[in-house]
Amino acid sequence: MSLEGAIAANGNNRGWGIIALRSLLSQSKADNRPNLPLLGVSLHSGVTQRSANDGRPAASEDLTAYKVVAPGNIIMNRLGKPHGSVGMSPWNGITSPAYWVMGINRQLGESRFFHHLLRSSHLIAECERLGKNQPPNQFDISWDAFRAVEIPLPPIEEQRRIADFLDFETARIDRLTRLRNRQADLLEERCGLALDEAFQNSTYEPTRLKYLLAVKPRYGVLVPQFSDSGVRFIRVNDLLDLPGRAESLAKIPYELSAQYARTVTRPGDVLLSVVGTMGRSAVVPPQLAGANVARAVASLRARRGVPPELLSTWLTTPSFLRQASDVTGSDTAQPTLGMEDLSNFRLSWPVDERGRAELLQTASTIRRHQRELTRVLEAQRRVLAERRQALITAAVTGQFDVSTANGRNVTDGVSA
Repeated sequence: MSLEGAIAANGNNRGWGIIALRSLLSQSKADNRPNLPLLGVSLHSGVTQRSANDGRPAASEDLTAYKVVAPGNIIMNRLGKPHGSVGMSPWNGITSPAYWVMGINRQLGESRFFHHLLRSSHLIAECERLGKNQPPNQFDISWDAFRAVEIPLPPIEEQRRIADFLDFETARIDRLTRLRNRQADLLEERCGLALDEAFQNSTYEPTRLKYLLAVKPRYGVLVPQFSDSGVRFIRVNDLLDLPGRAESLAKIPYELSAQYARTVTRPGDVLLSVVGTMGRSAVVPPQLAGANVARAVASLRARRGVPPELLSTWLTTPSFLRQASDVTGSDTAQPTLGMEDLSNFRLSWPVDERGRAELLQTASTIRRHQRELTRVLEAQRRVLAERRQALITAAVTGQFDVSTANGRNVTDGVSA
């Protein structure tokens, strides 16, 4: 079984020999070393050392069945959409028994080369082609199908040159990506401080949030099932771009939604994340009237004269987040903001309509500038990610000779 379309698309101009992965990779199933460090693998980072607060599901209490990993082993999560959660481990450790731990035939293969090869776009695409659909969002590739994949394989010295080149170039791209991420964090911080300053006008009146609401804030609901048709259902991640996600929202059955009439949304309702990630907020647009919201999302209905957009903006400021942290604690794995605590949060609020309109305009200008700069940073990060992947695929398929490649061309147009 060869790479369907991949060799034709990428060519084999270097005339490398074609070999099946079964001749190069073998599974290791050693276990019963529960005291070794716990390792994970991801699409973006490859193999990483796990920590208690890394956001992943907790490991089993009994780690004796976890597989032993040695430096140079390849860890791969065979489930995925997309595939690509694979990488070489530089550490001794243990990992989930659901993952493959693979050793390399050292006479034929260089581990660092296979780290890049198995994360290249054409190998990821091949795993998806061979994988079987596992609803709702995974594909499972069998060991037999994976090890039957055939690849053009350069001589081992050439593998090492390719690995050296890609280690250096991907590290450079990763450094630029980290800089863009840091710029995005600083932009968020700067805009937050600007919004806080805008709300701290000496003419504004200190008030509690509950006096700006028509009814008490309320949690959403825990839903046991979803369906292909029914009432749209808003979750925490949907708050990042609620109007843009309107057509792709999950749905719950009509009969189930009827049981939760108290949390049905109206246009202008303000939604707020109150479990886990705090400070995400959005205003319900007209096209989402009648939707329902998840348990981790609170609904707030503003009183007459209180602009929902202005209220939603305040719910994303550092001032709000500090109060949320004070009542939920910073060391809680899954902080939950109580509705009574939320109702009693304090803020400075313009007493007249003109003041509210001016504050809304100022806040809108700050957010607009933030969105514009964020789009620029996102575009640059997207270019870096695309060039990184294109570089890896071109190098491991022999589309250019890395010994003569000009690495300076890799990041053209995206300066530090």
